[in-house]
Parts: sequence; C-alpha cells; structure tokens
Amino acid sequence: MGTRADFYVGKGEKAKWLGSIAWDGYPGGIENKILETKTIKDYTKQVNIMLGGREDGTFPKDGWPWPWEDSHTTDYAYAFDKGKVWAASGKKWFDPLLPKLEEEEDGPSEVVFPNMKKHQKVTLGKRSGLLVFTAPKK
Repeated sequence: MGTRADFYVGKGEKAKWLGSIAWDGYPGGIENKILETKTIKDYTKQVNIMLGGREDGTFPKDGWPWPWEDSHTTDYAYAFDKGKVWAASGKKWFDPLLPKLEEEEDGPSEVVFPNMKKHQKVTLGKRSGLLVFTAPKK
C-alpha cells in the first residue's frame, strides 16, 4: 500500500488544497526543496512541479482521489503556514525536517482539515495507491 499525502496552503477548515500523491508521502519521500520553502509562492510552485512529474499526482482539477472526506485518514498532510512547511500524521502538526515525536493517544486533535466531500472523485488507478494482487490459477 502506498503512503498517501495531501498538500495545502494554510491550516484549518479554510486551507487551500493543492493536490495529493499516492506513494512515498512520508517526510523522507518528499523533496527538501518542498519542505524547506520559505514562501507560499515557492511552496505552491514546487508542489505543482512534483505533482506534474508523478503518475500518482492528483491536482484539484482531478478531484479529491480518496474515499474518505478529509486528510485525517490520509497518511500525511503538509501545509505551508506562517512562513514554513508543517506536516501532520496524527493529532499534531510537526516540522517534517525534524524527527517526529511520539504523540499521546488521549486528548483532542489539534489538526483540522477542510471537508473535501463535494470535490470527491475517487480513483482506483495509479493515483489511488491501491495495490491489487492476483494469484495464478492452479
């Protein structure tokens, strides 16, 4: 199964979704030129270049590719906010250039995402990250 990731400008319900990838969405799989950007313009440009160069890249024009309605179920989400890139995979935002600290399982989530239900266009192709295996008949 792929490690999916969603990319945003801003955090919260009004964040702008830039797109998603179905594979290698963990911080080590994202190029540092994205994670180290210092401006919205550079972040947006680098994310768009990455999405356009990948078979598993989804742009907003393609529709929300996942069967879930927000990024809480996506493996990782990245957001450019307040001059830097943040990542989420759980209840808290963290710096993706640093090791992720363990989170407490109890307590409310600090991470809020926009609801993408009205943009859903679930795919089962390369952009889905779904692996399908078949066994030969005996």
